[in-house]
Amino acid sequence: QVQLVESGGGSVQAGGSLRLSCAASRYTYYNYCMGWFRQAPGKEREGVATIYINDGTTHYADYVKGRFTISQNNAKNTVYLQMNSLQPEDTAMYYCAAQVTTPYVCYSGSWSPLSWGQGTQVTVSS
Repeated sequence: QVQLVESGGGSVQAGGSLRLSCAASRYTYYNYCMGWFRQAPGKEREGVATIYINDGTTHYADYVKGRFTISQNNAKNTVYLQMNSLQPEDTAMYYCAAQVTTPYVCYSGSWSPLSWGQGTQVTVSS
């Protein structure tokens, strides 16, 4: 399995922006799906966004569409999550994940990754 390390979390006021990074320990081959999940205290973990490494196709959960953007830098084995117009309800621990999947599983956002990062905290104050 690939090791993942997140960075870029922090505290911002509502309306602010943050960019999260997820560095993979090695090259993630073309059939990898990478993405972000989040978990707020007392709530279940939920998917945020995915990107299929082979073609860069992305998927977003409805609650972040239009505000968050997932992207990749294959030369750096890194995936990013640009988060704009942050709201207090975006406060959570954000986790990067990776897994070999079919394209369609990744496009759907319904996947079960085996590789996880340690998480990075995002706190948005009103």
